[in-house]
Amino acid sequence: MRILFVTSEAFPLIKTGGLADVSGSFPAALRKLNNDIRILIPGYPAVLDKILNSSHLCTLSNLPKVGDVQIILGEMPDSGVPVMAIKSAVLYERDGGPYADVNGNDWEDNPIRFGILSLVAARLSAEDSPLNDWIPHIVHCNDWQTGLTPAYMHFMHDTRKKIDQPKSLLTIHNMAFQGCYPAKWLAALDLPSESFQLDGLEYYGQLSFLKAGIFYANGISTASPTYAKEIQTDEYGFGLQGLIAKRSHEIRGILNGVDTREWNPSTDQYLHAPYDFKKMRGKAKNKKLLQARLGLAVDTKTVLLGVVSRLTHQKGLDLLLECADKLFLDNDCQLVVLGSGEENLQRGFEELAKKYPQRVSVNIGYNEELSHQIMAGSDIFIMPSRFEPCGLNQMYGLLYGTPPVVSNTGGLADSVIDTNQETIHNKTATGFVMKSIDTCQLLATISRAIESFNDPKIWKIIKKNGMQQNLDWSESALGYQEMYCALIQSKEIK
Repeated sequence: MRILFVTSEAFPLIKTGGLADVSGSFPAALRKLNNDIRILIPGYPAVLDKILNSSHLCTLSNLPKVGDVQIILGEMPDSGVPVMAIKSAVLYERDGGPYADVNGNDWEDNPIRFGILSLVAARLSAEDSPLNDWIPHIVHCNDWQTGLTPAYMHFMHDTRKKIDQPKSLLTIHNMAFQGCYPAKWLAALDLPSESFQLDGLEYYGQLSFLKAGIFYANGISTASPTYAKEIQTDEYGFGLQGLIAKRSHEIRGILNGVDTREWNPSTDQYLHAPYDFKKMRGKAKNKKLLQARLGLAVDTKTVLLGVVSRLTHQKGLDLLLECADKLFLDNDCQLVVLGSGEENLQRGFEELAKKYPQRVSVNIGYNEELSHQIMAGSDIFIMPSRFEPCGLNQMYGLLYGTPPVVSNTGGLADSVIDTNQETIHNKTATGFVMKSIDTCQLLATISRAIESFNDPKIWKIIKKNGMQQNLDWSESALGYQEMYCALIQSKEIK
């Protein structure tokens, strides 16, 4: 199959979160199944700098607001997967990140920046595409930034030939981010006025990129089976649960995989002491080195708790702040935090580090090297998310012998098996699952994990169980390939 994979970020080209990890590793897994896949991504400066063997592929003209853009063809530096970057100085070549400026403020022209990404994807899949020797069978879109692609495809393609034309699939990685903008952008994006209605892309008087994708896409997937069910409820649907429920029979939840080339403790380039589940000695050495690097008291017997996360309400880390004093009073433990986000949470963790020197290290920002070292050097990984479509960090924790403490939601529920008498006996336990999402439960679950840590026999079982999990993309890629085939064969017209 020819697959056009449309995304706003992809590691190692550019990364702000888990979408980049998925967009970097998942296409490589599909390519191993002999699919002809290409990634389409905005040509941010980092992307243009990092893609290999780049050359001009074609020019797309008469695009709204920007006129012409160049399509640059290159390769991913780690996997060789073909990449098509949209080169437009006015849209993408600027200081700052993919979505916000250097001060953290969203770019005011994001509707155009990601509307053009969506439109280019649709144009490259059309019958008159300049890539007439490479028309995709499937256009795989990801999150709101690419949500207008199925809408453009719907209005662009000849209605008499829709059965034979490319099919669109939207993967929802996070329902909370919907790309909602004032209705005035409809005309600026060359979208027909008749699309701005309840049965279309209108959402409470605004234009919603995500709703457009959900309504017009031929297929919908989510990043885990549990999340596919959760987004049909009032609690997790963020206002779109009714539309999702109407398509419930079509939605498929497929758990994300992990890039085991990048996340593997036996080969990790960022670790000073590689290790695996058969030879675990290197993990203790990584712990000592991490403690020393971050100014913590160096002691392998002290439990080291790790957090690598966006510091937001969604991630539930305010609960950790609320129980931190009691946690440190009752347990001999340390805490290392890496991440950034909401100012009150950043400030709260920084104040915690001042209150408990040599026990707490807080590192605000993004640091790929340190994230790997925290995953390897920590004993327990903390991830009490209020909702989590999939989550990758808990899976990194499993692979690195760092059992996670997680809430019972989304991909966390699908990937972590709670430790109890039965799962210890059956040797299936891999972590610790909170019964509910509140401060008392988080404290109780961390305390339960620390109790297991203090029993070397039980702790060895839990760590080895997690490290032997098959968490790569192989099974998930097959699941998506089946979904692609079903869409291609479907006679349903959107």
